[in-house]
Amino acid sequence: MPFVIKKMYAKKKEKAFLYLMNELGYSQREAQRFISKGRILVNGEKMLKTAGEIEGEFEFIYFEPITKGLKPTFEEKEFVVFDKPSGVLIHPQTKKTPYSLIDELKYQFGRDANIAHRIDQETSGLVLCAKNKSSERDIKMMFQEREMKKKYLAMVHGEFKDALCVEAPLLRTQAQSALVRMVVKVDASGKASKTDFKPLKYFPELNMTLVECSPHTGRQHQIRVHLFHVKHPIVGDPIYGQSEENIIKFLDRELTPQDRIDNSGATRLLLHASELEFELYEREYHIKSNVNFEDVAFASLDIND
Repeated sequence: MPFVIKKMYAKKKEKAFLYLMNELGYSQREAQRFISKGRILVNGEKMLKTAGEIEGEFEFIYFEPITKGLKPTFEEKEFVVFDKPSGVLIHPQTKKTPYSLIDELKYQFGRDANIAHRIDQETSGLVLCAKNKSSERDIKMMFQEREMKKKYLAMVHGEFKDALCVEAPLLRTQAQSALVRMVVKVDASGKASKTDFKPLKYFPELNMTLVECSPHTGRQHQIRVHLFHVKHPIVGDPIYGQSEENIIKFLDRELTPQDRIDNSGATRLLLHASELEFELYEREYHIKSNVNFEDVAFASLDIND
């Protein structure tokens, strides 16, 4: 479990954030953020005041990364790129999350390493990660300025015949239910969104098409919603194109692999981040995934494979 409770001892009365800075090497911002999140326990009670004081024994909940042996697909002095498997979270959802990509990154490259962008849990593929705080700022600025070109591969339902540019504004619905909150829809009042699609290969026996997707904007679920909007939902998508009953079952983890195949065509979302192209520190990079996505996709269509 990455989050562990460690018993600690303060010899003298002092501000808790100063103890974390002096004894554990955290910055003031990090230390105060940990306290506000309830990571310090005094007599079993969470300390929430960032200016709170400690003396004697207390407990500190901290992140201790673990490894499952996932190695970067590309490494430079300032950053690394992982080829994330489907099913692996980028960050822990709760303190009980057993493993996420941030585990692997911090285990291999230290506490200051951080992930610079996100892809969905079921989406596989390339994730760019900074090795230190300086490169993290530079990489995030690059994303903010839209200087990163990304390509994805998707297996979609139906025959996708021609290249297509979809410019459909996306709105994250504001309803209160957990179900509706995570659903994004095309709406005139949404944020401008643009994705280019190019069919690569049609599989007539499956009535599915392998499609290259090039997003120009980075909205949540953008590729998934744009493909659903043009009536070519991604094979294996557990949300878009599904009934509310099946969406709830998915969120409650009540669907078997066979249920997933029956409902959506595959045991996982068949979307893969395949290429990253960018310029950083006066060098141009074009990084491609080593995964044969077509093979992965076919393996996800049948639980007997």
